[in-house]
Amino acid sequence: MTQEVHVVVPTPAHSSLAGALSYRSELPLTPGALVRVPLGKREVCGVVWEAPPADAAQSLAADQLKSIGEPLLGLPPLSAAWRELVAFAAGYYQRSLGEVALAALPPQLRALDATQLARRLKRAAAAPQPAAGVARPELTPDQAAALDAIASEAGPFLVFGATGSGKTEVYLRAVEALLQRDPQAQAMVLVPEINLTPQLQARFEDRFGAGAVAPLHSGMTNPQRLRSWMAAHLGQARIVLGTRMAVFASLPRLGLVVVDEEHDPSYKQQEGARYSARDLAVYRGRLEGAKVILGSATPSLESWQACDRGRYRCLEMPTRIGAGDLPRVRLVNMQNQPKGTLFAPPLLAAIGERVARGEQSLVFLNRRGYAPVLACGACDWRSECSHCSAYRVFHKIDRTLRCHHCGFTERVPRACPQCGNVDIAPLGRGTERLEEQLAELLADARRPDGTPARLVRIDADSTRAKGALEEQLAQVHAGEVDVLVGTQMVTKGHDFRGITLVAAVNPDSALYSSDFRAPERLFSLLMQAAGRAGRDAAQSGRSEMWVQTWNPEHPLFAALKKHDFPAFAQQQLKERQQAAMPPFAFQALLRAEARTQEIAQEFLRQAAQGAQGLPGDGHVVVYSPVPMTVQRVANVERAQLLLESGSRPALQAFLAAWQPVLHGLRMRGLIRWAVDVDPLAI
Repeated sequence: MTQEVHVVVPTPAHSSLAGALSYRSELPLTPGALVRVPLGKREVCGVVWEAPPADAAQSLAADQLKSIGEPLLGLPPLSAAWRELVAFAAGYYQRSLGEVALAALPPQLRALDATQLARRLKRAAAAPQPAAGVARPELTPDQAAALDAIASEAGPFLVFGATGSGKTEVYLRAVEALLQRDPQAQAMVLVPEINLTPQLQARFEDRFGAGAVAPLHSGMTNPQRLRSWMAAHLGQARIVLGTRMAVFASLPRLGLVVVDEEHDPSYKQQEGARYSARDLAVYRGRLEGAKVILGSATPSLESWQACDRGRYRCLEMPTRIGAGDLPRVRLVNMQNQPKGTLFAPPLLAAIGERVARGEQSLVFLNRRGYAPVLACGACDWRSECSHCSAYRVFHKIDRTLRCHHCGFTERVPRACPQCGNVDIAPLGRGTERLEEQLAELLADARRPDGTPARLVRIDADSTRAKGALEEQLAQVHAGEVDVLVGTQMVTKGHDFRGITLVAAVNPDSALYSSDFRAPERLFSLLMQAAGRAGRDAAQSGRSEMWVQTWNPEHPLFAALKKHDFPAFAQQQLKERQQAAMPPFAFQALLRAEARTQEIAQEFLRQAAQGAQGLPGDGHVVVYSPVPMTVQRVANVERAQLLLESGSRPALQAFLAAWQPVLHGLRMRGLIRWAVDVDPLAI
């Protein structure tokens, strides 16, 4: 019998086909089923959806509807809760339903036909079952108290635990308790970055068996992602462990959601549907009746405020495993150092002492490359990118100038392209130059066995090759490295047992940034970095965090010296409230990209004019258009317009009513525009 079915397909929000489309089917199909359907001249994957409201439904007669191409039978439908999550994300972040729904599915799944799917299902059925895991460590009083609260209360929970306090063991035990209560239940564990996935995956596999854990992140190949997704969707994998994309994984028996390092900005997607995986994880937990655990040593101010207001339950874990001390924080006033000093003599001596004792040091600078700029001393030439309003970074290792925005790369010129002067030199420092100069300064340092100090650099450049990161981390863990130089990718989440000294070389640039979130990010970075030191209780009392700063009297450093996040958060929240900034207000950005800055800003001006009189208009402030901080990227000019409101519902109503206005604007030279709700960078 022929029936009309409604299918969401991957169409952008500005398309006239952005909602569910109607098709004719000879087979009964339930919502959540995957199908292949004709769309224009091509065939695409779609998801059968609930019927739209009568006033939004298409008015075509049944014989005018196109027939469904092929249903992907054998795959269980996507659950109602999953569809509701997708619908919420699409509405809140101002994207089309199909755009979010199909992007949440593995690319290879979207390309399969029924025959290919049947083969994958057969392989999935033969996948190994979870094996028993290994002997658990004894719980600390803090861990036991946190787990008792999680077991007896509803949550959501914020595990506010010092670095090294054993938050991961709390996650493991919470998952274990869930699976003991219900052997069919599933858990989702999110981490902010790919490089943190392997070590956490190893711990979960040790505890629950490799077959129980399905990783899911963008570093996997398409076949790997499909295999993990299907293991979760079919209920074979008990635990999905991944980055922000994993928040949309299909888990039909979801009972627990964990978001590790919940403060990390990497949870915010920056392209397409600009969703916050942390916020969606909390929403999904409420939607599916699953408990939610957020964890951090430096929680986001949004989560901290949620605890203050009673929306989250704060579980404090202030004590490190083995009762080890947090590192002593030492501030070095660079105003008292000779001009041009890279490492203050006391810091250099402290690193040398660690080398001599067989201990490790971590030196971090949040800028990769050799130097941020190559400059000519005879004229005004700088290594600007011809495609972006930014400088190309000098990379000495391969003698290139590389733009970190558009990727444009050229060989370093033999002489100044502008005046011919051969004396062109690097300005500033990146991790590559830092490693080189530190190696020279430590040339006389000797390990206990008399051999020279060994340095290794870990950043996005040194770990480009497949397996390079794992190899370098293994060297650090094995004690084969004395000094680790790196960017922020090595300052969080890693359990380096041999590090007793951490040094921040030049963190001041964030103190006076135009971004009001910069101090929060800097404090979090420094606290997380400090947490890499002294994690072995045997080193208690010897670990130190050195910070070289030109502003030692800044209140941020006063809180850092005491490891006092609550004091820092209180001060920041007070400033935010006085300035009516998030989390006391709600924001959205309209970003435009165009051939010229004038066109981008003109689009934004017309968009602002068209916003007058819309629902919520009286409660939303629309600011004037301005160029973005990096104004031009890959020869595309960029501008933005900020919207702010004291009411989230008012802002949402305004944005929804604004969409038709934005879609109706047509302008020659405009390339694209996008709305970013709850932006993290302004």
